[in-house]
Amino acid sequence: MSSIFGKLFCVSTWGESHGTGIGAVVDGCPAGLPLSEADIQPDLDRRRPGQSALTTPRKESDRVTILSGVFEGKTTGTPIALMIPNEDQRSHDYSDMQSWYRPSHADLTYDLKYGFRDFRGGGRSSVRESAARVAAGAIAKKILLQACGTEILSWVSSVHEVDSQVDASTVTFASIEASPVRCPDPEASLLMEQTILAAKHDQDSVGGVVTLLVRTPPVAIGEPVFDRVNSNLARAMLSIPACKGFELGSGFAGTRLRGSQHNDSIFFEGGAYHTRTNRAGGTLGGITNGEDIICRVAFKPTATISQAQETASREGENGTLSAKGRHDPCVVPRATVIAEAMAALVLVDLFLEQRARTGMFGK
Repeated sequence: MSSIFGKLFCVSTWGESHGTGIGAVVDGCPAGLPLSEADIQPDLDRRRPGQSALTTPRKESDRVTILSGVFEGKTTGTPIALMIPNEDQRSHDYSDMQSWYRPSHADLTYDLKYGFRDFRGGGRSSVRESAARVAAGAIAKKILLQACGTEILSWVSSVHEVDSQVDASTVTFASIEASPVRCPDPEASLLMEQTILAAKHDQDSVGGVVTLLVRTPPVAIGEPVFDRVNSNLARAMLSIPACKGFELGSGFAGTRLRGSQHNDSIFFEGGAYHTRTNRAGGTLGGITNGEDIICRVAFKPTATISQAQETASREGENGTLSAKGRHDPCVVPRATVIAEAMAALVLVDLFLEQRARTGMFGK
């Protein structure tokens, strides 16, 4: 059950990095949603490898095929099966990793857990699996946009020691995509690009932070006490490979304020409640209040690097490993779209749950 996410909008992903392909089954999508591969492919194109010198050179077209659940251009309400073939595997690059564990990678723990693992490209632990999430998330995004007018944006706000300075209210999809590192701050974007290329030159890697913004989220979704919006978002983000941290609203910076400084004043205007500030990040008591949801997601430096590192083998021998294969020197430029997908999956699931609660008799 570990590969299944969601309750009503239920997504099951499958496949390995160097297998025949990867994909997802989406169960619980409402019937009647106009849907085709063209609705899904743009997000897969943003996530796919080989986009520039800043990403892994692995060449995958990531062309998605809808196998079921759509008839005459609309969803039928039955399971939607999505298939993405693997086209550019080089499994021989991973022969050394059959015996030697990559430091800070899942090689060791998969062996400890299962006593057996697919060592080719990391198998199921590879970020390649996230393409299936992105495909499913594109469907969730479309539902949220049509039902609520929800827009989900994500951008790179820091790489290594380079921070961007942008006003989230001014960020647009176009300004994000205009940057090769997906940072809407042009000056910081250039410095980030230089930082990533320097790490690549040194056969090393760097990490960074992704900022996620949800405009016009569904109001009053979130299920206290264990399925709060914030707790489900945290779980979703931390399930992304290489993710090491999550904060919502003021996050850790809010701990340096007093309550009188941190509280968001509430006012009523235009038939709706609003807050003058948004330090809560769009949720109160784990329920959306209608303000933008804003959070930050931290990603570690890519674990697989070509520098020689101390490690141990499956046989208990100590030695060194210079990892081969093709890997991102920094994961954050491609992680943005994965974060968007996971946020969409969380929000659409909670939205459908709230709609089921209020749909028959009203609120």
